[in-house]
Amino acid sequence: MSQAIAGWGVSLLLFIVGVGIPSGKTLPQEKPVPPNSQINLVQVSIAKSIDKTEVEVVDRASKITFSWGNVSWLPGLATMAGWPQNTHARLAEIILRESGGCPNRRGGDAVDKQCNITHVTEWNHRSDTGLLQINGLNYDISRNKWAIACRKMNICTQEPLLNPLTNLRVGYLLYQEAGWAPWDPCAWGDEWAHRCGKNKKPKP
Repeated sequence: MSQAIAGWGVSLLLFIVGVGIPSGKTLPQEKPVPPNSQINLVQVSIAKSIDKTEVEVVDRASKITFSWGNVSWLPGLATMAGWPQNTHARLAEIILRESGGCPNRRGGDAVDKQCNITHVTEWNHRSDTGLLQINGLNYDISRNKWAIACRKMNICTQEPLLNPLTNLRVGYLLYQEAGWAPWDPCAWGDEWAHRCGKNKKPKP
């Protein structure tokens, strides 16, 4: 067990860039957010074993309008995902830096002010996903057999992470395991030293 934890932990700290689901429960498979969206997060698979409380949490998160540079929605959604209030300010900074607040964004996507994807600027980090730009090493077991989101939350593909609530839940799982390190190049070793301390917001 300790070997497994060490394995994915090293991958997490070297590369990347919720309430954690109680044992035995399945995270609702909310659908990804369409561009320029007033989204409805109520679209869950009731066929799966989801208790009433879980469905109500998803329901309360419905109809959020996302736009570039706007994280006014964050306190409510982050709380639903399990993030403590004292983390919200730092979390907001990271979301603005990583995705600009656009939950439908993959690595390299350029977006307009309404979070519509306009084109792709880079193709070398397309696994980075959603609000927190969660990297494929955290969900794709073909890339990392210790992928924590897959092993602990049964999220093993990119699509579920395009949903903002799911993305924040997985992000909180990473935070519980490694603090802010997954989003801090200063924690990734010498190879990433050139990025250490850079806090610029990504361009639309």
